[in-house]
Amino acid sequence: MNETMVCAVGNVATQPVYRDLASGASARFRLAVTSRYWDREKNTWTDGHTNFFTVWANRALATNVGASLTVGEQVIVQGRLKVRTEMRDGQSWTSADIDAVAIGHDLARGTSAFRRSAGPLKGEAAVSSRPEPSWETPVAGEGGVGAQQRREPAAVT
Repeated sequence: MNETMVCAVGNVATQPVYRDLASGASARFRLAVTSRYWDREKNTWTDGHTNFFTVWANRALATNVGASLTVGEQVIVQGRLKVRTEMRDGQSWTSADIDAVAIGHDLARGTSAFRRSAGPLKGEAAVSSRPEPSWETPVAGEGGVGAQQRREPAAVT
């Protein structure tokens, strides 16, 4: 309940490693997050410090990570931040992990084609059979039930 939730935007730095364990699927990869700032003296954007996180995904998310992500892709990761400090050979090492809840491609930097998984995986609830609601805008002047729907084009930039 008192966990630190983070949202990190960055690049997949290592090829995701997928494991099928007795407790369920697991995947991990390194995420590189580089800050950028406007350098007034150079009049250009400049890269700042890069932070690296180990991202952990479990169950269905792990399966989809293994099938969807490759090195260099820009992604958005949301999850629980875990910072660990340990002693190795007399030196203190600190690592930051993200236990992912959601991972997706960053559509501000490119396109992606979503494909729904084949079916509910073991331990997941089945998808509802109810139809999707209509999100289309009704034609002006016709606001009642059964009114004609007007499709609005989506802009792609």
